Amino acid sequence: MKLILAIVSSDDSATVQAALTKKQFPITKLATTGGFLKAGNTTFIVGVEDEKVDEVISEIAAHSSRRTQIVPSASTMDMGLYASFPVEVTVGGSTIFVLNVDRFEKV
Repeated sequence: MKLILAIVSSDDSATVQAALTKKQFPITKLATTGGFLKAGNTTFIVGVEDEKVDEVISEIAAHSSRRTQIVPSASTMDMGLYASFPVEVTVGGSTIFVLNVDRFEKV
């Protein structure tokens, strides 16, 4: 048995949840924050048999996509002045961890 931790952008959370639920994978959803932009994420916890891992990862990948976003950035100039300029960053997609489960009980 494997435990999958998938960190997904909040923008993609609803579609990932719908896809996993439609395929009847048992999921737990946690609201999380982190990363460079301190943006909202959703962490999905999915426990599945070894042979289902690739299917779960495929569903997550199909419903979470990377895209670019313009964010403001500031830099200091001489005399303590700040200049703001837009920076293009990549957001979205997913980060997935697959862990071995030594023991599983449902009580």
